[in-house]
Amino acid sequence: MQQIQDAAIIQSVLQGNKAAYAVLVERYQSFVFTIICRLIPQREEAEDVSQEVFVKAYLSLAGFKGSSKFSTWLYTIAHTTALSHLRKSRVSTVFAEENVMAVYADGKASTQHPQYNSLRTAVNDCIKRLPPEDAEIITLFYLAEQSIEEIAAIMQIETNNAKVKLHRARQKLKEIVERTYGHEKTLLYRN
Repeated sequence: MQQIQDAAIIQSVLQGNKAAYAVLVERYQSFVFTIICRLIPQREEAEDVSQEVFVKAYLSLAGFKGSSKFSTWLYTIAHTTALSHLRKSRVSTVFAEENVMAVYADGKASTQHPQYNSLRTAVNDCIKRLPPEDAEIITLFYLAEQSIEEIAAIMQIETNNAKVKLHRARQKLKEIVERTYGHEKTLLYRN
């Protein structure tokens, strides 16, 4: 349904309704920002790069063919722009501080560690300990709900490589959760 809505909004923008683009920005800004934060930890820089992504997407909107979801196309621009920014600035990458993640862990995390006010914060803390590429693929799969094929397109890698990277990222995240909270089971896999 949202795919159709995105297509209708894009068509409206291309027909001259520039204000309609604000709907797409509002719809995807938090996901784009989260993906960028996984690669660029400085909040102000991440905000600047996020804005750059939406400007690039707007200027390239006529080139969107609709062969993939708009979100996949947009996240590809976000991924590429963030990597380009890192190459230009030559800043060493550390971990982002974003309190949003749709990965679920066992409920004991927040009760055993009272410094966490929510389960999402606890899980996000574990994600921040992952290397940036692993944090990005976990974010794309669970938060942005991208398929393996879409992640491969965004990261510009083969589908099988995306599967392997996601599997390894899950394993690393599981190890971090177990080291932090004990051997409680985590629900990191979705069907």
